[in-house]
Amino acid sequence: MDDDTIHRVYADPLARWFVTEAYRIADTTALIAAVGEQIAAAGVPLYRLAYFQRTLHPEFSGKGYFWRRGGRVEAGAVPHGFQQGPEYLDNPLPAVYEHRCTFRFRLERLEPQAPILRQLKSEGATDYVAMPLFFSNGHMDALSVVSDKPGGFSPADLDRLYLLHFAFTRIVEIHALRDTATNLLDAYVGHAAGQRILAGEVKRGDGQTIEAVIWYCDLRGFTRMSDRLPRDAIVAMLNDYFGAMGSAITSAGGEILKFMGDAMLAVLPIDRPAQRAETAARAVHAASAAAASIGELNRTREAAGGPPLRFGLALHIGEVMFGNIGASMRLDFTIIGPAVNYAARLEKLCSSIGRSVIMSAALAALLPEADLVPLGHHGLKDVDAAQEVYGLRAVDT
Repeated sequence: MDDDTIHRVYADPLARWFVTEAYRIADTTALIAAVGEQIAAAGVPLYRLAYFQRTLHPEFSGKGYFWRRGGRVEAGAVPHGFQQGPEYLDNPLPAVYEHRCTFRFRLERLEPQAPILRQLKSEGATDYVAMPLFFSNGHMDALSVVSDKPGGFSPADLDRLYLLHFAFTRIVEIHALRDTATNLLDAYVGHAAGQRILAGEVKRGDGQTIEAVIWYCDLRGFTRMSDRLPRDAIVAMLNDYFGAMGSAITSAGGEILKFMGDAMLAVLPIDRPAQRAETAARAVHAASAAAASIGELNRTREAAGGPPLRFGLALHIGEVMFGNIGASMRLDFTIIGPAVNYAARLEKLCSSIGRSVIMSAALAALLPEADLVPLGHHGLKDVDAAQEVYGLRAVDT
């Protein structure tokens, strides 16, 4: 923007609201609600405002936020591949993204073909304007504004909205960048670890001691299957396996820390000693759910002629260091400590004693005896005395 444009933008009281108040609103849904209400209250005949945010996320490609006068903001995510479907292609947004310019549709003067425009016209809308939002890093989101005033937006309304959209863009750029950072950290290091990293725990050695239930699992016979099956089949198999395990542990409030080949390490943190028994119960419930999911997956695989998946899962409880470990410029936010080593060694017993799920005596002591199956004492690598081990009655019986 040149100096004259900047002066015109910030001479507008609504623009001053953007830079003095709107930037304080951290939640995107609340921001869109406030922006819609402020624009309408300032005299612009605004019926609907929609912000389309493209982002990086493993499950969806973007979000849409829709404000209507007199109503709440509706927000929703769109899955990957949505942009190739008719619901997306048969509306004005692809043209905005492709041509990187503003499009206007005078709904009073035409019978629109796009489904969203037909719907808006049926609601009484008279004017639709969609415009690109250019971020400083080259990324582009989009904004649409709709009027239901006879005649639609006036030239003065459009000029005002055009100038205001610069201030709006700077604010949603902050929201979008923050959301992208959060999404990527959640996907690659886990939600709790991501929150700690964003809060400033970024130095090597940063971390804290926590108590947690430790979940360590891996596939049986993975090396042999890797040698025998095509790469794509192995990747699909791992995704199915980790999907079942990951869904079970995260649904129970756990945190996946890392995938190591065919192994997965996760924790269920314990905030207070009084939560030990409840957390242990959630852990074994998740283990039962994981076993059931793998069983269902195996039925599907066997029907398709594929080999069944066999797994081992060990549960233990103890104190761990949760923080940054690694090289100076390449860190891993994970857990370390004797309890982690114990869980990994315990899992190796699954194969030799023929159980899918086993747990330590320390964890079993927190659970109802009726849920447990005593499996005797067994030796663990680098542990002097034989260790008492338990199985879960709901699994492998």
